Parts: sequence; C-alpha cells; structure tokens
Amino acid sequence: MVWRLLCHPLFSHLNNGSKIILMAATAQAKPKSAKTEFSKETYLFWFESMLLMRKFEEKAGQLYGMQKIRGFCHLYIGQEACAAGAVSALTRGDKYITAYRDHAHPLALGTHPNKIMAELYGKETGVSKGKGGSMHIFDKENNFYGGHGIVGAQVPLGAGIGFAEKYNKTGNLCICYMGDGAVRQGAFHEALNLSMLWKIPVIFVIENNGYAMGTSVKRTSNVTELYKLADSYEMPSEPVDAMNVEAVHEAVAHAAVRARAGEGPTLLEFRTYRYKGHSMSDPQKYRTKEEVEEYKHRDPIEQVRKSILDKKIATEKELDAIEQKVNGQVEESVKFAEESKFPDPSEAMHDIYEQTDYPFTTD
Repeated sequence: MVWRLLCHPLFSHLNNGSKIILMAATAQAKPKSAKTEFSKETYLFWFESMLLMRKFEEKAGQLYGMQKIRGFCHLYIGQEACAAGAVSALTRGDKYITAYRDHAHPLALGTHPNKIMAELYGKETGVSKGKGGSMHIFDKENNFYGGHGIVGAQVPLGAGIGFAEKYNKTGNLCICYMGDGAVRQGAFHEALNLSMLWKIPVIFVIENNGYAMGTSVKRTSNVTELYKLADSYEMPSEPVDAMNVEAVHEAVAHAAVRARAGEGPTLLEFRTYRYKGHSMSDPQKYRTKEEVEEYKHRDPIEQVRKSILDKKIATEKELDAIEQKVNGQVEESVKFAEESKFPDPSEAMHDIYEQTDYPFTTD
C-alpha cells in the first residue's frame, strides 16, 4: 500500500489489510474505458479528502465575506481531484509545491484543518504562525513547500527541490503545481530545460482551468494544448482529465515511475475547472453561468461517490456519516481559529533569516 495513505489521518477509521493495485498507464484528456482497480481504502480516502477540501473552501469563502479572512483568497472548489489523486499516487517522502491557490494541497497531505484555518485568520496557531495567510501556507512536516504568491516563482523552486532529492539520493521526487497562466513566465521554460538536461526527478503539473486570472487560454496563446509546451525540451507530457481522480492518480503514478528510475521530469496538463472565480474579488464576466453548470455535471466528488456506490464499497448512510464528520472538522477549525490569538508584534522580526553552516568551502 502507498505509504502516504497508511500515514494519512483520514485512514484512522479504515482497515489496513487491503492493497492498492497500481498500474502505470498513459492518461488521456478523456476518461479511460479500461480503469485501474483501486482498493476500498483509496476510494474512501479520495471521497473524504476531496469532501474536506470542498467544505473547507466553502466555509473559507463565507468567512471572507464576513471579513474574518482578509487579503487575497483563492478557492480550489472544483479542482479537488488534482490534489487528492496525486497524494494517493505518491509516497511519504515526496515533496509538494504550488502557487497561491494552496489551501487544499496541505489538507490532502494531512495538515490539520485547524492549523490552516487559523493561518487564514492570521493567528499565531496557524501552520505558518499567522505570517503567511491564505497565499503562503507552508508545512515542512507534511512535505508541503508552499504556497507562492509570485506567478511562476514556484516552478524553478520545484526543480530545485527535485534536484536536492537527486543530489542526496533519497529516491524521492517533487511535484510542482502551477496555473495555466504561469506557463507564460520565462522561468517555466528555464526550469523545464534544466530539469531535462540534469534528469531531475520532478513532475510539473499545469492545473489548466482555462482562464488563468480571467482570460481564456485561447486568447493568450497559439498553443492551447499546453502539454505540448514540453515538446521543445523533448520532455514526456500528456493531458489528463483532472475532473476524474482516477485519471489523475494513474498519470502521476506513471510519471513517478519515470522520475524514480532516473529518467527525469514529466509535464502533465491537468484539465480541470474552478467553480469560483480567480479570487474572491473576481466578478467572473469572462464566462457564462451555463458553462459553470456544465462542468458541475462532471464534479470530481460526485464521480467518486457514484463509483463507491456502484462498487458497493460503502452505503449512502456511510457516506453521509463521512460528510457529517467532515462538517464537524470544518466547524471545529473555525472555532479554533476564532479562539486563537494574533501573533505578538515582536514576531514580525522572527523567522526572517536562517544561518546555515554549509559542509563545503569555495577554495
């Protein structure tokens, strides 16, 4: 069984005897006819994990409207399979890095919702001590390396993290997420070039929700099938139906095998969709309500729910119990954040620099 699933707190109520059957396969932008057979634990992990992301983000949106959460706030509603499918496919030592739409990834990795909600509130009990807020969540314990506000800045960082794993011979990799708008940054191309040259164990993921901040991909690029951008560097790449968590898992698992074998990076284009705007201040005039509703018919959580029921993995009553549990976790996180204190002003001068004694000289 994948180590990440065994360690994840969402599995505290499940049996540990079943095995996950992993089959490397080439993912397509459309759901496959022949699917990998996954275990009961995996399906229930996906359902509970994605449901927690969804409920947490819905609550964050409400709290932002109440001005409990300040600054910028970018919600992940609709994109949950992008995180859940990767976590189930990778192992405990692998590293994750993403942009500023970053609440869901640490939730999928096992960061306690209390710590993330407190961070959104700017409280000292937050996972980044209240100093990062919505856009700069960081949890080294769970191998989540941010949360980065500068568009595309995390891409060369992700390559660097992967290079460190290669240098230290850990056998681990880094999965680096970015939005479709970030591929216009020069650092994206520089990172892809060096990653192929040095065979860095990194999986680059474009979460293509079609609009970047608010402009259609079709209006900003001659190349609209973004996975083809890897062709310039002879890097393997493929489109993935990222509204389907099973397809996400298979694509990431396949890329991970390549990375761990020393063959270098892969670029995956996760074709997904956000139901909310780019941020809470987005009027969303660039798309129609009908388009949003059309994508909701392919909702990743509902697809997993249907699979669970069709395969008789759990009953409606059991799934309702999971939903009640998740609702309780989210409400608890709000209470925790409300009751926590703001950081002391003196904390502004802490955690700025770290002195490191490097094991080499320039001689």
